[in-house]
Amino acid sequence: MGLYLLDYGAGNVQSLANTLKKLGHEFHWISSPADFEKATSLIFPGVGAFESAIDGLVSRGLYEPLREYIASGKPYFGICIGMQILFRSSLESPSSKGLGIIPSDIGLFSNADKVVPHMGWNSVEFLDADEKAHEGLDPRSSYYFVHSFRAAYEWEHAEVAQWGHTTTQYGQEVFLATVRKGNVFACQFHPEKSGPAGLKVLDAWLRESETDRATSPPTPRVARFPKAKDGFTKRIIACMDVRSNDDGDLVVTKGDQYDVRERADGDGVSARMAGAVRNLGKPVALAARYYVEGADELCLMNITSFRHSPLLDQPMLAVVRAAAETVYVPLTIGGGIKDTVDPDGTPHSALEVAGAYFRAGADKVSIATEAVFAVEKMRERPSADGVGEGDGTSAIETIAHAYGRQAVVVSVDPRRVYVEPNYDGPYKDELVYGKADGPKNERGKAWWYQCTVRGGRENRPLSVVQLVRGVEKLGAGEILLNSIDRDGTGLGYDLGLVELVRRNVRIPVVASSGAGKPEHFIEVFQKTKVEAALAAGIFHRREVGIDEVKTALLASGINVRTL
Repeated sequence: MGLYLLDYGAGNVQSLANTLKKLGHEFHWISSPADFEKATSLIFPGVGAFESAIDGLVSRGLYEPLREYIASGKPYFGICIGMQILFRSSLESPSSKGLGIIPSDIGLFSNADKVVPHMGWNSVEFLDADEKAHEGLDPRSSYYFVHSFRAAYEWEHAEVAQWGHTTTQYGQEVFLATVRKGNVFACQFHPEKSGPAGLKVLDAWLRESETDRATSPPTPRVARFPKAKDGFTKRIIACMDVRSNDDGDLVVTKGDQYDVRERADGDGVSARMAGAVRNLGKPVALAARYYVEGADELCLMNITSFRHSPLLDQPMLAVVRAAAETVYVPLTIGGGIKDTVDPDGTPHSALEVAGAYFRAGADKVSIATEAVFAVEKMRERPSADGVGEGDGTSAIETIAHAYGRQAVVVSVDPRRVYVEPNYDGPYKDELVYGKADGPKNERGKAWWYQCTVRGGRENRPLSVVQLVRGVEKLGAGEILLNSIDRDGTGLGYDLGLVELVRRNVRIPVVASSGAGKPEHFIEVFQKTKVEAALAAGIFHRREVGIDEVKTALLASGINVRTL
């Protein structure tokens, strides 16, 4: 008897388990249909695609027992897909049948006025003014959303409106952030990834008596219309490049234009240390520090050679597990997300590799070199839009199909190729020109951006625009946009590059490389409309604090999450 968690076999459910342990709540896992009879409260931490969730429940014989459990009146808490399956169906997979408890359907966000997925931190607004019904939520807080499909708030439809608990606005669309009625409470956001505010929501529900959890009254029907501006925030991301040093220990390092070894150049590096891997700290300790300091998201990029056999990389998997036990914001893992073969000849698909990282505690995986090769391959299959066609076998396609496009990040490593200002070649429509008030070495020059692979060591016959448009079509949910030319320089983000990519895709873009001071974050958000900005070295060396960045952004009128 007691609290049970339902895992249908996909996505990062370990983070919720870590959260419950931190909060001091004991639980069991649903391992068979019979366990539903033992459960007196149930949490479904659904992560991934709607079709995968339904198929996973059906194949394990859990679909009907779950429906019967909810119908029995025992408390149910659904998260993300765990909320969406309560509806009749989803446009994500029209042939997959939801539980039909809420008589409405899940639709797709429009990308006419915003990027999709809705990925980041947003606020909620209550439909019931009674504070007793707030379930630990606070309209002043921000919560982490990551989804392309949503349940519109149909206030005109009484049978649907009575389920509404809170709404969130993204662009000019208002959707249900939480639903609550009788024994059911569910949220579209991820409380386990929403920092202290999210932990408060989980704890509030679990500290209610089971009788109170099972007897929530219907919500009064309230008209709700879009406001001029939503509550969506800009994200500040801390990135850690992780690799083995010369002693075999995993450390966080940082390169200057991708070179991570120390140089005896008069900057305090002795000749004895020259050539050693630059050591800026231990990954788990840094991750914990950045969480406390207010990072909205963390990236761990495995740049060690062991990434060629990632499922044998137990130290890196251990880092992910340990980091997931100490941070309660989204965690992206990169390095080795591809089809691989172990030294003993055992093959592993990219989907299998991604699954191992998700089970260890990752929320998203980042793909770099393999994304370039996938787009080169798709361009061999012509399409009317000029982007090419995928064949369903790439890492991006297989992972997005199983876990949803929001789980797939593509990390892009472009390099400038300088040409004459009157260049009339194949990339003429992608040229960026140096500005009169820009850096002196750029004035009067023109260039396009060429894609690279293997950490910038190899150029490929592909432009950055061709790459980002290709991976968007294959199913990527976010672009992590690096700049080899600006990496480690502290000169600021490459605004021309960021604006070029932002203009050519309708998925979120994270600006990376070059940040040296808080003003650079303000500049990239104001001038490019990018969704997030990432930094590494300036945070590692404490040259700039995350709190400094956010204070500067708020003073400039840019909405960010505060602790």
